[in-house]
Amino acid sequence: MLFSETLVVLSTGLELCIKHWMNEVYQQTLSDQLNFSGKGLHTGKISNVKILPGVENQGIIFKRVDLENNNLIKANFSNVTSAKLCTTLENEFGVQVSTVEHLLASLYIIGIDNAVIEIDNVEVPIMDGSAKDFLEILKKKEIKKLNAKRKYLKILDKIELVDGKREISIEPNESALEVNFQLNYKNNVIGNQKNCVNFQFDDLTDIYQSRTFCLFDDIEKIKKLGLAQGGSLDNAVVVKDDKVLNDGGLRNKKEFVNHKILDLVGDFLLSGYRVLGKVNCYQGGHELTNNFLRKIFSKKKSYELFQHKDIIISKKINLNQSTKIAVNA
Repeated sequence: MLFSETLVVLSTGLELCIKHWMNEVYQQTLSDQLNFSGKGLHTGKISNVKILPGVENQGIIFKRVDLENNNLIKANFSNVTSAKLCTTLENEFGVQVSTVEHLLASLYIIGIDNAVIEIDNVEVPIMDGSAKDFLEILKKKEIKKLNAKRKYLKILDKIELVDGKREISIEPNESALEVNFQLNYKNNVIGNQKNCVNFQFDDLTDIYQSRTFCLFDDIEKIKKLGLAQGGSLDNAVVVKDDKVLNDGGLRNKKEFVNHKILDLVGDFLLSGYRVLGKVNCYQGGHELTNNFLRKIFSKKKSYELFQHKDIIISKKINLNQSTKIAVNA
């Protein structure tokens, strides 16, 4: 019997342990280039972006095509030079690209390991403030599997970072990246939100559709810093007192904390690897995440890098009489 996907099912009562060979064994890239344009959230300037297929073991590289020389910037946590309200990367020549986190989160979610991102300005477009538009664009192209095996960063021991009232930690998880995030605001609309998401098994729709947000009372302060020059209700959720100002309100009940999870996974791709571990984060943000990645890589005995011949993931599910499992023969 020939199978398009090898599937082994072990039954124990109403629970099944499903083990399957995952596509993520091999590195992936796009099959063809794609293009899009949009306004930068902080600069307010239009950027034209082209994403090109990458080669094995290349990772994600930004290329400032508006500059002739020294214009390549590796998407790596060590190149983060600012994390104030967005993640900014800078190469050794002082060339920058900013607000990279939502696009990187999209690449993480869709499974792209290698790509060259050409951009003709300093800031990645904000689009609608989430990763929704990026994913819709990316899904227009087929994913190409490469010959090299994907590299994983597996957490072996718990690592913690505390910065005042902000905390983040990661502990072992054999099968996936899991993020447990808590957000606590004095504002009643945002309030105290929590969510836990497994990036291997959970539906990520609410995560990638959740938009960046701010308090109305903070807008002038942010603009005086030279930021949010392109911000509007079209690309950010704005909360004033006890009201969301955007038409239609929130996209989901936990949009605020879900967007923070989106930011975190985008910043985690700057590790250069897919991460296997359970993250617990309280009041986190770009700066905390970047400092945490630096701490992880300083604890060489607390993680390992590896490639699988075949990755076997176990998932328990509950069955009812209408549940069917189909295997293509």
